[in-house]
Amino acid sequence: MRLGVAFAWHRHPWEELLALVREAEALGYDAAFVDGDVSMLDKRREADVLDGWTVTAALLALTERISIGSIRVVHHWNAARLAQAAATAERLAPGRLLFLVSIGDRASDARFGLPQLPPAERIRWLDEALGAARRLWRGESVSVDGRHVQLRGARVRPTPPNGRIPVWIAAQRPRMLEVVAEHADGWEINLPPLPGLVQRAEAQLEAACRERGRDPHEIARSMWIFARVDESADAARALVEYRRLNPWFGRIPDEQIAPALVVGSAERCRERLAEIAGSLRLELPVIDLSGLEAAATRRCLEALAPTNYSVDAPT
Repeated sequence: MRLGVAFAWHRHPWEELLALVREAEALGYDAAFVDGDVSMLDKRREADVLDGWTVTAALLALTERISIGSIRVVHHWNAARLAQAAATAERLAPGRLLFLVSIGDRASDARFGLPQLPPAERIRWLDEALGAARRLWRGESVSVDGRHVQLRGARVRPTPPNGRIPVWIAAQRPRMLEVVAEHADGWEINLPPLPGLVQRAEAQLEAACRERGRDPHEIARSMWIFARVDESADAARALVEYRRLNPWFGRIPDEQIAPALVVGSAERCRERLAEIAGSLRLELPVIDLSGLEAAATRRCLEALAPTNYSVDAPT
């Protein structure tokens, strides 16, 4: 089964993170995700908070096969610089950059002088930036006079093969799903694996695709799935940890979120991951090991490695 793995929340220092990503590569994982542009300096205090783009580029250089992803937040980047950075990564490690973008929302952005904009404006910014990036990757000289993106004859060299870099967008709400329908090659389903919630978002995406004359089935799907290999299957402890690491899903009651957690023996976790991947038609389910110490991360990596599955997820 195709699988990705996520190492987030700045849990690992660089040397440890590199070793874990290399181990995931050796075990057959297709992708590794690391922390992105959003700063956690207010949460991690004196721990290392490594810049996501720098780490992404370094991991691409220091691995051989595995794809590397970390989220780019639109208001942290000039649109042409973002397109140039992605094109450079594609030139250095062809086909291995997972270009994932979204709008972000973190109060600590203000510490860095980043704009504090309402969601509607950040969504408009993302729409403008991706439209410009697509044209730049095709080799065009691009001028844009948008609300948030202003370019005057910007160009990107080298351009990627076929003038394209696959774009993945993390989204869950209707307006963001319209941006997915407009620009995305892949939808990072920014929800827990709860069929009712995913089906509602899926219906909204399909409607947005119909409006644009696009087949929604041509958009690949990915989702981060919280997983802990634990023979005791301590669901209460897992729920507390999940809540700490995923505060943005606080609106979902405990009794509803509990079934979304993949916790238990290695065999049971593998069964649940295969079930979720199949039922939600995920091309790339991502095992979320964020927050775990290194030893526990390695145990989960080995227990849930792609070669341990007998049932294939959809391709």
